Parts: sequence; C-alpha cells; structure tokens
Amino acid sequence: MNRFDNRRILVTGAGSGIGQATALRLLAEGGHVVAADVVPEGLAATRAQAAEAGLDAARLHTLVLDIASEPGVAAGVAEAVEVLGGLDVLVNAAGILRAAHTHQTSLDLWNRIVTVNLTGTFLVTREALPALLATGRGVVVNFSSTSAAFAHPYMAAYAASKGGVQAFTHALALEYGKQGLRAVNVAPGSIKSGITDATGGYLPEDTDWSLFAKLSPILDTSVESASGAPMAGPETVAGVIAMLASDDGAFITGTEIRIDGGTHA
Repeated sequence: MNRFDNRRILVTGAGSGIGQATALRLLAEGGHVVAADVVPEGLAATRAQAAEAGLDAARLHTLVLDIASEPGVAAGVAEAVEVLGGLDVLVNAAGILRAAHTHQTSLDLWNRIVTVNLTGTFLVTREALPALLATGRGVVVNFSSTSAAFAHPYMAAYAASKGGVQAFTHALALEYGKQGLRAVNVAPGSIKSGITDATGGYLPEDTDWSLFAKLSPILDTSVESASGAPMAGPETVAGVIAMLASDDGAFITGTEIRIDGGTHA
C-alpha cells in the first residue's frame, strides 16, 4: 500500500529510533523522503537499513541538521524543499531527554532541553510552513510525550518542553486549518529508542524507583530498554504516523494520539 506516492516528506531525528523507523516506513510506502539528523553516522545507518530492505535509494536524501541552530534550520529546510521540489509532510521527531532532580536542574540544562525539543520544533515548522501551505494539504506531525500529560519523575524540563510542543501544535491546527494544513501530535510512551535506552544513565543516583510503578504498559511488549523496562519497537509509532500523515488521517487535526501500550489507561 503506497499511501505516499508522489508525497514529499521531511523527517527530523531520522538517524535513530522512532524518527529512523518513520523515515523508512514512509519511504516504503512510496514517499520521497529527506531524512535529517544531527548525527551523520545515524543517517548512514538509516541509508544502510533502507538498502537492506530493498527500498528505492533514489527517493531518500540525507541531511545533517541541528534543529537548535536557527541559521542551520533555515538552510537545511530550504535544501530539503529544493531537493524534494516542495513539501507535503513534516515529521518533527528530533529531540533529547535528560533527567535530574528539579531542584538540581541547572538553567543551562533546562535551556538545552527546551531549545532542542520546543524551540527546535518551532524553527523547523516555521521554515517549512510556506512550502507546506503551498500544497493546500500539508501535514505536520509533532512529537509530544506521555510526560506532557502524566507525571514522569525527574523529567520536569522534558515534560515542560513536550507540553509546549503539544500547545504549539494545537495553535498551528487552528491558525492554518482553513489553508488545508493539518497538525497532530503523537505522544509515545514505553517505546524503545536511543532516548529511552539512555534514560537510566541520566537518572539521579538516589532515584526512587517506586515512582515508576505506574509507568509500565499493560499490553504485551516485544523488546526491552537498555535498563530492562518493557517496551515496544519504534515501528509501532511509525505506523501511526503513516496513518496520520496520509489521507487515512484526513479528518484528524489539533489533537494527540497516545501510543503507550495502555501505560496511562
């Protein structure tokens, strides 16, 4: 099923995890994809996986992009639009997670998390909007998190950044809906990725693990994080994004889709 034939797509954070799985899924469904990431080696891995899967390399372009850099975003999005000849879908999957006691969170750490997750999403979206609006059917899929609506210990800065993304997306949906743009959040939880594998290394030494008692999925899971937590694979989220960004999601905008195996049921 090629729901993305002749659709032009930019995916950030496409060098690993959910962003990588999404770029490969949309490529597999016929899309022309620019896969962007700050880590060149990750992009090389994405291209290698596409080759292993027998996907059309001519429809995949990779782009080194730091979404926290305003000049870099302006140049990178312009390059993506030029390579693709326009833009139909933007997936803002790039982000970082760090953990600390809130009273020990430095301003530098707070600003770093908010700059990448919230401001980076804004910058890429702002630069992409003219091309998305030109199509009359543009789609923006942003990454919120279950932490935006449900308590996650030691992750106040991350939760605040994702809550901001969620609010930002609602504003986009209303402001540009009459011009055909749809804007939707996905809110993953208990999904294996580079972020979730690294989380254990960021937690304080005196972590109270009982605070995580309510953060386990109720559905069967297929993989584990590096710390042994039950998880689903990133392709679980990629499939939902493929639905949302395609015509199957044509009547969905200004909302969140939570993908967490029932963790917060």
